[in-house]
Amino acid sequence: MFNHHYRNVIPLALILLTLLTSCATAVSETEPLTIEAVTLINPVGPLVIPVAGLTSGAVDSSVPVNVQYWKTGDEAIGLLSNESAQFAVLPITTAVNMNAAGLDLALLGVHEWKVFYLIAADGQAFDGWDSLVGKTVYTPESKGQTVDVLTRYGLSEAGITPDEQVKFAYAPGAEIVALFQEGKVDYAALPEPFVTQALAGGKGSIVLDYQDYWSQISGAQNGIPIAGLFVKRAFLDAHPEVVDAVAEAMSASTTWGNGNPTEAIHASAEVLPLPETILQSAMERIKFEYVPASNVKADVLNFLQTMQATYPEGIKQIPGDDFFAR
Repeated sequence: MFNHHYRNVIPLALILLTLLTSCATAVSETEPLTIEAVTLINPVGPLVIPVAGLTSGAVDSSVPVNVQYWKTGDEAIGLLSNESAQFAVLPITTAVNMNAAGLDLALLGVHEWKVFYLIAADGQAFDGWDSLVGKTVYTPESKGQTVDVLTRYGLSEAGITPDEQVKFAYAPGAEIVALFQEGKVDYAALPEPFVTQALAGGKGSIVLDYQDYWSQISGAQNGIPIAGLFVKRAFLDAHPEVVDAVAEAMSASTTWGNGNPTEAIHASAEVLPLPETILQSAMERIKFEYVPASNVKADVLNFLQTMQATYPEGIKQIPGDDFFAR
């Protein structure tokens, strides 16, 4: 009887074990890999405001987002290349050229549309691009950043040869501000908040709003698609749900920054240590609005194709459809 009893129980136990094992296997195959946290790299500058909701904890994210800051394009490339980060906020032109160089990125959304201005010292006129002939334009960091490309485009469109008829000088934004206030710079093409800083001494003025200029020549309504949120293609393919969550968090953080500018400035004080009055004034000339990639594809391509047509050195390659993640 003992043996007969176990002859019935053992096969039943084996069947149950097999069922449990197969269920466990099925669950492990269908459940997405849990991501404890992701890293997003963000430039130091006005774009710290849209991430302030995340960094301050004012905006919740279903996937924790660790924000790190970069100061130069080379630093951003290094962080993305060595697997230190999965997400990046980058100027569109910078990301396109990184992509062309082999760093496979996908655009999730554009959230910076207005930030660039041309300022002139007292006594310097600007009646059009011809006013810059024989002059030097100071602009931040290095050749190829967005306002540099825009300025070169404007000159080329007017039949003026950049680097020959108009010289360019590159320096950190804070250094350009100091030189401008000392009367050593005639023209500077700058993003906010450097514009507000440079003019804080009461000398000089804004002579060109690059966003108005772009709208006039392109018919664009939103402004210039300046910068956006990008993800590494391999990470997007492996973890689409995580990518969706981070994009939603960035959108919410951008909205929070617009609605709570004082709190956003306070939250960004350590990263962007500027007087609050300067940042508040600068915010009046900046437009942040998160728009998913699928809704800005036409604007981005129009911007890139227009720039490349007149200044091909600035845009190495127009990206294909897969550059736009959504």
